[in-house]
Amino acid sequence: MKKVIVAILAVAMCFSFAACGSSGTASEQSSNAPTKQEKAQPPDLSGEWKQANNSDADSYQTAEISGNTIAVYWHTDSDGTKALYWAGTFVAPTTTDEPYSWNSQNDKSQTDGALLASGDDTKTFTYSKKQISYDVSAMGVTKTVKLEKQ
Repeated sequence: MKKVIVAILAVAMCFSFAACGSSGTASEQSSNAPTKQEKAQPPDLSGEWKQANNSDADSYQTAEISGNTIAVYWHTDSDGTKALYWAGTFVAPTTTDEPYSWNSQNDKSQTDGALLASGDDTKTFTYSKKQISYDVSAMGVTKTVKLEKQ
């Protein structure tokens, strides 16, 4: 009988020690929570981007954003071709608001000599839902290209 009582007391002590390890009531724990929430940061659009909505896996567009510039290229995997489509200005977002758009000014010193480059003076790029989109016109057809960060 003494062994049973000792076992019950041992179990009771284990439960009481576990209760002592608690960090307090729910109201005490919530008062220890940080009072300031972390401020959301504007998205970092710098880096490599690849077309997500291409219908041909062999041919697509990519973009490189660095500093205050954006360069967009046509790619064809089968023959390793990479041709400049756009070289222009990039203005980084300063808020988390979406959609975010900027008007890129064409760097004609780079695009004038490129056979497949856009001749437009400006191009509007829009960032929304982790994608950059813009319109591409070639041979009388306009398509909206959507890029995703790599």
